[in-house]
Amino acid sequence: MSTAEKGIQRFSLAQRIEHILLVASFTILGLTGLPQKYPHSPISQGVVSLLGGIETLRIIHRVAATVFLLEAIYHLVVVGYKLWVERREASMVPTLKDGTDAIQSFLHNLGLRKDPPEMPRYNFTEKAEYWAMLWGFLVMALTGFMLWNPILTTNLLPGQFIPAAKIAHGGEGLLAVLAIILWHFYHVHIRHLNPSMFTGTMSREAMQNEHAAELKQIEAGQAGRIAAEPDRRRRMAIYAPLAAIVSLLMVGLIYWFVTFEDSAITTLPPLEQGQIFSPQTATPVPTAAPQPTAAPTSANQGQSGSEAAITWEGNLQPVFTAKCGKCHGTLGGFSAKTYVDVLDGVNPGDPDNSSIVEVQQGTHPGKFSDAELDQVIEWIAAGAAEK
Repeated sequence: MSTAEKGIQRFSLAQRIEHILLVASFTILGLTGLPQKYPHSPISQGVVSLLGGIETLRIIHRVAATVFLLEAIYHLVVVGYKLWVERREASMVPTLKDGTDAIQSFLHNLGLRKDPPEMPRYNFTEKAEYWAMLWGFLVMALTGFMLWNPILTTNLLPGQFIPAAKIAHGGEGLLAVLAIILWHFYHVHIRHLNPSMFTGTMSREAMQNEHAAELKQIEAGQAGRIAAEPDRRRRMAIYAPLAAIVSLLMVGLIYWFVTFEDSAITTLPPLEQGQIFSPQTATPVPTAAPQPTAAPTSANQGQSGSEAAITWEGNLQPVFTAKCGKCHGTLGGFSAKTYVDVLDGVNPGDPDNSSIVEVQQGTHPGKFSDAELDQVIEWIAAGAAEK
């Protein structure tokens, strides 16, 4: 069978396996990442439900990210071997010819140039995709680490870096998915069906159309030249131990990356009792008129302030701000910022049926002291006066 009939060898089995793993990990990252970026979409909710819930989806996302990182290490080692040990041509490095090829392709597509340019092994569009993938990998790895390890990140950087990392991570992920669908799929699988990354071979006609410069080198016996055997053995003796050490260090770094800390969801102490989410309701009407605060007289100036009527502004606002303000009012749900907000958890005149009292009588991070709780109960029983 002639070369033209069986096709021209373009990719080895190892390269094809590497590409399949890349496709699989990237696809899983996209399918599990976009539902987290757009959680309110019905499609996203369907994907989350199909995969068994958000926690399972996050685990799958992180496993795919780990595979992607390990594949990056393998690719780096292989590229180093080809460039330094075998002395192969750095065929993915952009050159001036790529610029002229881009211009000539543009003119050819407009009908202003008769023949398309003769492309090398990797044309300018393939090089652009390759370096875009590397750039995306660096952005996703850095922002992914920040989101995976938020406590360490906020110990080193201002807290604003976490939402910034979330925006960058989701935006870069969306850009990558759209680039693959709109650019890569069209040029590789639709405009010119090119299955060579799966079969390993390409027809001579396809090579002539897409990689004519490389085809000339192959037919002239000049393609894929590597260094002489003695030189390869000498450099391999140096490269092998160095590559092994660097690979082990990077694998150790990935292990540290994925096990350094739990997510913020499991790091925060869970509430054993109390209402996690309190939907907004209408402000209840006080069942008893607020009691006026008596002006101090010479007879009671030395007595305890508890004899005067307890009010929100006069007594309790500082207590709620100190004990409840760190969470309630910033994390959603019940808010302790204003008098009107606090009334959502108060049944004026009936402390026994007020959720604030029920929560405080249990285990709660913002626990009132006994004296403060007695004061709150007395305040509610008297009608929960504001002033």
